[in-house]
Amino acid sequence: MAKKELLSISPFSVGEDLVQDHPLNTTTRRIFVAASKMNEGKTTSCMGLFNLLKRESSNVGYIKPIGQRFVEVGEDKIDEDSYLLDKVFNFSVPIKALSPIAVDSMFTRRYIDEDSENSLELYKDEVCRAFDRASYEKDYIIIEGSGHAGVGASIGLSNAQVAKILGAQVILVTEGGIGSAIDELALNKALFDNLGVPIIGAILNKVIPDKIQMVKHYAGRGLDRLGIPLLGVIPVVEQLKAPNLAQVVRDVGGRWLNAQHVGKKERINKVVIGAMTAKGVLEYMQKGVLVVTPGDRQDILLAAIACMNSDETQGVSGILLTSNVLPYPNLMQMLSRTNIPVMISSDDAYTVVAKINKMTIKTQPEDKDKFSIIEDLFKENMDVDTIINAFSNPQSSKE
Repeated sequence: MAKKELLSISPFSVGEDLVQDHPLNTTTRRIFVAASKMNEGKTTSCMGLFNLLKRESSNVGYIKPIGQRFVEVGEDKIDEDSYLLDKVFNFSVPIKALSPIAVDSMFTRRYIDEDSENSLELYKDEVCRAFDRASYEKDYIIIEGSGHAGVGASIGLSNAQVAKILGAQVILVTEGGIGSAIDELALNKALFDNLGVPIIGAILNKVIPDKIQMVKHYAGRGLDRLGIPLLGVIPVVEQLKAPNLAQVVRDVGGRWLNAQHVGKKERINKVVIGAMTAKGVLEYMQKGVLVVTPGDRQDILLAAIACMNSDETQGVSGILLTSNVLPYPNLMQMLSRTNIPVMISSDDAYTVVAKINKMTIKTQPEDKDKFSIIEDLFKENMDVDTIINAFSNPQSSKE
């Protein structure tokens, strides 16, 4: 599809009642990605959709107008998802344009204390100006929301309101299933409907592979009754759920003792508590395993060193020492001669494992092994034609 043809079709008009002084471009086709709740796979869906749309046009942009988790980039607070996608896709726009508003823990209180009406107009203007910069000369732009349709209502910028302001059509993402997925999507659709924001369709994410056909059949029929096309059913992939050691260290409040350069990219699929004998632990000495043990369990640490010395392709992916108990100095020297990633935490084993089990696994810029998996998942399981056709015939998505 040629760029000239794409730009000749304007999407439905932007919310003039919400944006008085900043006319937006009406040529870039915009897709707002919202979820039924947190951690349903919005950012993964944005990555997958970006790759799909790149097959239609080389000019695809991205923005996350309202961010709640951010990293420091120079003097700016940049949403971590905007930072990730910029690293992956290398957008040639200033990164601040991808993440104009960072909502910290005091943001809502400041907003309520201030003259809210004036503050809201400033925030709207900031969002619109960033959008114009991020969407400049783009045929498509993906707008990532911050959770469900109502998130941000406390500051006058809910996802539904932002989608209305920017004149976007919406793709909803929810964790796969049938009854609960339909219920949650219906609730979110109501908020978008209330502002007249069209729904392109829904993505059911993290579905057990054996249940895909059944979910596709019943959820598809149920959503059809709500007027929500089912765009795709994405299977759960264990590798996407597996954290790397850098994430584990950060979430348990630990620190590195050895082989950080190797360990920060190691993927953890299984956590084993070293409460058994060294002989019992040996069967778990393999890649993808994190052993959690006190530093005075010399037998377990020697077993790990022996496995690594016998075959460097074997051995554990990491050892996390607990209760701030360090190994004896001579044993620490032996570990330092290996590439075994070793970390230490002040927490006991139970607390460490509980923290790991509660981790929210988000894709990181260093997770390069995940990028091609995400691309293939969406290529194989998404109905991109329905998305494209929503812009060719925008009225159909409103019916």
